[in-house]
Amino acid sequence: METFTLENLFTLLMLILLQAVLGIDNLLYISLESKNAPKEKQAYVRKVGIGVAIILRIALLFLLVTVIEYFQSPFLKLKFEGIITGELNIHSIIVLLGGGFIIYTSIKEIWKLVALENKDEEKTKKNKSVSSIIFIIIIMNLVFSFDSILSAIALTKVFWLMAVAIIIGGLIMIWLSEKVSNFLQQNRMYEVLGLFILFLVGIMLLTEGGHLSHLQLVGNEITAMNKTTFYFILAILVIVDIIQSKYQKKLLKIREQNIKENK
Repeated sequence: METFTLENLFTLLMLILLQAVLGIDNLLYISLESKNAPKEKQAYVRKVGIGVAIILRIALLFLLVTVIEYFQSPFLKLKFEGIITGELNIHSIIVLLGGGFIIYTSIKEIWKLVALENKDEEKTKKNKSVSSIIFIIIIMNLVFSFDSILSAIALTKVFWLMAVAIIIGGLIMIWLSEKVSNFLQQNRMYEVLGLFILFLVGIMLLTEGGHLSHLQLVGNEITAMNKTTFYFILAILVIVDIIQSKYQKKLLKIREQNIKENK
């Protein structure tokens, strides 16, 4: 192990910051997915899911450091000229599947909100197997971790620094997951915003997976969504939601005043 230096400390802080920034969408997904567990088990699901994912992230880090070229080497070529062409590798397939699953999950949850299901039916659906929810959280945590791990490898080749950053980042996520979940529980109006942000994350992952595998659909190359574009759309979504919620409150006050005046 290398001697701990000031440069290592700076790198460690950068890695922790990287884990935190790239883990925001993951944190949102965990908070929304944990709602499918019984209420008394939701905190347990989040802690166990993230805890196990930390261990698997370190294992994935070790695997990527040693055999990264295999993850990025194409093994399946698509040659349907005029329809779809590309070269798939393990990394791109994982990102594509993760993006597709997130889109499916967000659309399903949005549909449930729009459908206004019976409370008894909703309760029955919520109480899914705790182990299955933990498993989904772990898998999606690993999907989200690819970008952060590859970015970490680009910053440093010191394995223990990256491992420490993953552990600290995971502990921060466990702490924040409780606060994010409580916020969404107390402010249900932002749950819809969270689901649309997840949908946007799924689109971003699909475009990234398409870019990694050099996919072309009907002769058009798929390019990865620019992070600046992603954050710009995210900011617009948040601003629109805030303005809309304030406007609704204003309308409610006007309606209440009209009712009082009519009395």
